[in-house]
Amino acid sequence: ALGGTDTVLLLGARLNWMMHFGIAPRWSNKLKIIQVDLCAEELHNSVQATVAIQGDIRATVHAMSQCISGWSFPSSAPWWQTLRAKVDVNIKATQALADDPSEPLNYYAAFKPIVPFITKDTYLVSEGANTMDIGRTMIPNLLPRHRLDAGTFGTMGLGPGFAIATALYVKRYDPGAKVVCVEGDSAFGFSGMEIETIVRYKLPIVMVIINNNGIYSGFETELYNDILDGSEPSMASPPTALLPVVRYDKMMNLVGKEGHLVSTQAQIKKAMEKALAEGKPTIINVMINPMAGRKAQQHEWLTRAKL
Repeated sequence: ALGGTDTVLLLGARLNWMMHFGIAPRWSNKLKIIQVDLCAEELHNSVQATVAIQGDIRATVHAMSQCISGWSFPSSAPWWQTLRAKVDVNIKATQALADDPSEPLNYYAAFKPIVPFITKDTYLVSEGANTMDIGRTMIPNLLPRHRLDAGTFGTMGLGPGFAIATALYVKRYDPGAKVVCVEGDSAFGFSGMEIETIVRYKLPIVMVIINNNGIYSGFETELYNDILDGSEPSMASPPTALLPVVRYDKMMNLVGKEGHLVSTQAQIKKAMEKALAEGKPTIINVMINPMAGRKAQQHEWLTRAKL
């Protein structure tokens, strides 16, 4: 559907890695972009906008709405039909994965029991590779400014820090709200010792780590040991692999708290219920299939650097 788009109205959004930088094959080479942004330096970023407007989005959209009053894109148009068909395919594929309880769990099945706990009074922080990408699909955004993740530059290591800042905000301005931080195991490794700060400040952050023993994918213990057998670990260990079954949950013991090791949907639900009911900082270490991945993608993410 995006590949068949003629014109895009870009309202404060960035044509970054999440939007495939606005270029082919994800988008048409003939794509026209109307870009509205408050920051001049964001205009024409990644690709040249056909029309670039620096201004307040609300005021600009209001003015545009007055100009096109009464017009709407026909709901019966082929583009809409293509979009609805694609949405239906994606929903069915995602649901099938989420409904698969076989162990070890896939990403979608691991997220399914977490979703009901993300309510309107929940602030969500998330970072990781597949964890963040799939989390955007599985975990709903119910209110504005209630979700923080790696954003435009895909920066890893910011999750615990964002969670601390969010919890401090909640403590003062939104008492009673919850803070859930969903981390990939590699992402957590960048700044995981912020759990000391979390406990020292008595912040009831629920840290959920989706642990697949690696970056994007890892290895089961037996296979990982076979790969390293008789070799120098620093040379033989794959660069995207982490130690299998790292007990991140036990890190809570370092600061006098309790963590949870889970591997089934029922265990995830029980751990989430307990953590949110107690209102104490904790880590829920969710072990999933190391080889689990995303559902089939027509266009893989682009990783072109803009340096």
